[in-house]
Amino acid sequence: MSVRIKVCCIESGAEAAAAVRLGASALGLVSEMPSGPGVIGEDAIAAIAATVPPFVTTVLLTSRTDVDGIVRQQQRCGVNAIQLCVPLDNADHRDNAGYLALRERLPGISIVRVVHVDGEAAVDEALAIGDTVDGLLLDTGVREGPGRQLGGTGRTHDWSLSARIVARAAVPVFLAGGLRPDNVREAIRSVAPFGVDVCSGIRRDGRLDEATLADFVAAARSA
Repeated sequence: MSVRIKVCCIESGAEAAAAVRLGASALGLVSEMPSGPGVIGEDAIAAIAATVPPFVTTVLLTSRTDVDGIVRQQQRCGVNAIQLCVPLDNADHRDNAGYLALRERLPGISIVRVVHVDGEAAVDEALAIGDTVDGLLLDTGVREGPGRQLGGTGRTHDWSLSARIVARAAVPVFLAGGLRPDNVREAIRSVAPFGVDVCSGIRRDGRLDEATLADFVAAARSA
């Protein structure tokens, strides 16, 4: 099966249409974050999501940590998947009750959990989540502190750690973090993910660059 391609940081209906035309199987729509590119308002997310054709997944990126708030956010935005960029309240890798509650509250909505691959502990964290979510997304980030970054860094991480997670995970895994047309083929061959996620690597001057995205899709498919 060809690797799936998620184009993140979509900011307009025109960008969404271009990404779909060029081969995206999922679109990332970024709500309020402590930092990073692509943040748009919930009204804009809802308007974009309403234009996306069937069989293309619309993914809301959220930094919220409360189940009630995330449920209301999904209902306002009308997306069909949620990407949790931080752990839920009372739901670290020792207690997955929060994820199970969210799945029960949002039947039919896919839930993807981000794991920031910053060392050996990320492997244990990813595997402990098990099948309480529908997928994992392995990204580069800074979890805490004044330089906190939950994605969109444009930096790669240690792909050998990501490969270990993919080999043992109970759910599909997407690879993110610094992917570009010139390295995505190597990344796929090294990690063997279910899908790849790209944001900064296909944007120029803050806008989606169609030629670069076309190159990215071609390179990913050739892997």
